[in-house]
Formats: sequence, structure tokens, C-alpha cells
Amino acid sequence: MPMPRWWGHVNKRVFNPRAITGGKWPVLIHTGRVSGATYRTPLDAHPVDGGYLFVLVYGSRSDWVQNVLAAEGARLRVDGGEVELTAPRLVGEDEAFQALPAEVARPPKLFRITEFLRMDRLAG
Repeated sequence: MPMPRWWGHVNKRVFNPRAITGGKWPVLIHTGRVSGATYRTPLDAHPVDGGYLFVLVYGSRSDWVQNVLAAEGARLRVDGGEVELTAPRLVGEDEAFQALPAEVARPPKLFRITEFLRMDRLAG
């Protein structure tokens, strides 16, 4: 796991609420796989051909990732609107780096991030 899980708990309770209300970050809206509750998670969402790519800073075992995989999709609040996303899948860094535009910074090697989540924009 790239970042310690305890830091994710701090983010969830302290920084995420501020990021969501601040309106500057893309926010992923997803449904809890056990609770059925609606959750909002601020994330870096990188537009790629046909969808979005998410850097899994806390790894693929994070609750939000598991929720999205179980629900087979989510909504992304970005640029003043909402985008419906589907077909979530874990991809490795080779596929992720090929999909990302060259001007998007890659995660520092120090973080040891090797998994990414890619989702397609729902055609409509």
C-alpha cells in the first residue's frame, strides 16, 4: 500500500470535508457496498480518452475503490457538472501512463503507486 491507511482516515475526517465544500476538487459520488449510503470523495480525476483515470494513493483496497468496483460505476462532479462513469477497472502503471497526457505529472516513485482506476464516461 503506497500511503499509510491511518493517513487516509485523517484525510476522510479532516481534509476531505473541506475539499468537498471548497468546490475546487473533482468529487466522486459513490454508493457504499454494504451500507447503501451515498459517499462523496474528493480525488484527482484525470480526463483520458473516453473517461477518467484515478491515481490510487491508498491502493485498491480503499473503501471508495471497493464501492465503485462493486457498484460498477459512480458519478463525478467536475467542472460545474456531473459525469456518469461506468466500467471501473484496475490498471497498471504502464497502461495508466500511456493514457495520461504528457503534461500530467506522474506520481513520485517514492509513493510506490502501481495501481490506478480507470472508468469510462457513460455514452449519452
